[in-house]
Amino acid sequence: MPTFVKTVPVMERHRFDEASLDRYLRGNLDGYRGGLEVRQFDSGHSNPTFFLTAEMAGGARGEFVLRKKPPGKLVASAHQVDREFRVISALADTDVPVARARLLCADDAVIGQMFYVMDYVDGRILIDPSMPDQTPAERAAIFDSMNDVLAKLHKVDFQKVGLDSYGRSGNYIARQVARWSKQYAELKTEDIPAMDKLSAWLPEHIPPEDPTTIVHGDYRLGNLIVHPTEPRIVAVLDWELSTLGHPLADLAYNCIGYHLPDPPHGFATVDFARIGLPTESEYVAAYCRRVGRERIEHWNTYVAFSLYRLAAIAQGVYRRGLAGNSSNPESVKMSRSARERAELAWSLVA
Repeated sequence: MPTFVKTVPVMERHRFDEASLDRYLRGNLDGYRGGLEVRQFDSGHSNPTFFLTAEMAGGARGEFVLRKKPPGKLVASAHQVDREFRVISALADTDVPVARARLLCADDAVIGQMFYVMDYVDGRILIDPSMPDQTPAERAAIFDSMNDVLAKLHKVDFQKVGLDSYGRSGNYIARQVARWSKQYAELKTEDIPAMDKLSAWLPEHIPPEDPTTIVHGDYRLGNLIVHPTEPRIVAVLDWELSTLGHPLADLAYNCIGYHLPDPPHGFATVDFARIGLPTESEYVAAYCRRVGRERIEHWNTYVAFSLYRLAAIAQGVYRRGLAGNSSNPESVKMSRSARERAELAWSLVA
């Protein structure tokens, strides 16, 4: 299982004009002195992500991360890296750990697509939630920290941090079902009956409770940086799907691994007591304590919705893989994931 993030030479399909980037950074990144070196992170399906090192004022070598839109024809509502930049900038002075946002470039002429730059945060990416190289106590602490950070995110006053226009208040799940149904239809490559059933069932069974908070949209262990040596979260990554939305949908998405049987994202079949992980009910109860809730009604509906959305996302990744636009070569295998997630979601509510 990878722990520290791996980088590779920039992939052929994602190469850009590094000299142009160097010129741009000289005029826009405080302290930048040149000597740019660029490598690509080998993970991720959506927005290509790069590791930058460069000489900085004072002689130190700085480390940064660049996130940009992928090349090719894109779905209009996807890959909005400017939204990622906005939310991490807004959360900088809250209890939610994020990388320091440095600059946003909306000029496609610089490297071909919009991009932003943030500080690199040292730490571990623990892809597999069963974390085989950790002790039971470390696993428990990491899951508890993950739970704590999500609760802190949902308690942020989005108006005070300037995100009152970051999304719409209310009807989040209904709007999301409509959005992902439309996107799935646009990117469909084969019939998945469970997706059709969910598209009809979900709008008629949306839970009545309708709070609004900042939601991450893809909150899971693989999108968190764990401290290099301590069992705690030091940064939340990949805010592409963040918006104002329903916190319980965000929590349910975070709990999808409890329902998926296979690693790296699923851990439904592990011996929780033996390896030190909380059960789903224990994890949800810890979140409820942190946000001041007694319980959650209609839990399976939230989980089914999250799996439905994930199935639609997997279909999009698969379609981009067929077109050669995904940053992950494994994306062409995602068609099976879309079907399995949709069928699992339907099994929870049928």
